Amino acid sequence: MAKAKVGVLISGRGSNMAALLYAAKHPSCPYEIVLVAANDPQAAGLTLAAAEGVPTFAHSHRGMKRAEFDRIIDAQLRAAGAEYVALAGYMRLLSPEFVAGWENRMLNIHPSLLPKYKGLDTHQKALDAGDSHAGCSVHVVTSELDDGPVLAQTEVAILPGDTADSLAARILIAEHQLYSRTLADFVTRERQPEWLLARVRDRALALPQADEVTSHGMPCFGIEKGKKFAYFSQDHHGDGIVSVLVKTTAPEEQAMLIDSDPDRYYRPAYFGDGWVGIRLDLGDTDWDQIEDRLRKSWREVAPRKLLGLMDVADEF
Repeated sequence: MAKAKVGVLISGRGSNMAALLYAAKHPSCPYEIVLVAANDPQAAGLTLAAAEGVPTFAHSHRGMKRAEFDRIIDAQLRAAGAEYVALAGYMRLLSPEFVAGWENRMLNIHPSLLPKYKGLDTHQKALDAGDSHAGCSVHVVTSELDDGPVLAQTEVAILPGDTADSLAARILIAEHQLYSRTLADFVTRERQPEWLLARVRDRALALPQADEVTSHGMPCFGIEKGKKFAYFSQDHHGDGIVSVLVKTTAPEEQAMLIDSDPDRYYRPAYFGDGWVGIRLDLGDTDWDQIEDRLRKSWREVAPRKLLGLMDVADEF
């Protein structure tokens, strides 16, 4: 399996970048660092990355508009082939255009238990509040500062006599442990059955009067008190794959789909010519296409009255 390509942005010593870089050296790590970029040419982390054989890029942001500078960084990331971005002590607010360009593909690590204490001085804020624990969070980057969905957190106990500096030192150890594991999970999520099932479920249950039950040991989706239009298959009969099974209009359509992409489409065992399997574990699923196939499959089993209501809704 090809490793996911990650670009890391830093502003200083890059200790979290180093943690990601050294984790990536393990053969089982699902990502590789393809670029370390900084907004300060003197950032110490650049020297470390270069010594470890990782390409680096630096450009000062001084005197430049935010969007203009972000376009330079974006171009470098894309030229390096980055598929994901990890912010690791990158002390720059990002332009909306940059964030949108890496939507759902950019992570950040923040030294607090979000949603507590966004922004700076997080350790002192936890001490001032009398909290028993502080910690760190890895979250998806959105246009709002430190506000994206939290993927993982580690709590760190606050000890008697702690200062902001002593607490920060222990939290940094937790950050180094948390970030690499969370990034590894994130870049492989599109092959994880739980994540894939959630994506299928969201789309299937959005269809009129759709419900979910278990049938043949699989989650399946049908019209309430009616026929089934989709099954979620995970290692069904030991086939070792994750897929969604949907109805086709005719055996000819099943054959056409399989011929068009035999690595993705297949004839599911025990389901006959009226169904086709679509693999979801290849890492490049077109979810708009899955939504369309679920909708077409739903139409194959929907009662005429419900079809009529759907057709009316589609006109608006």
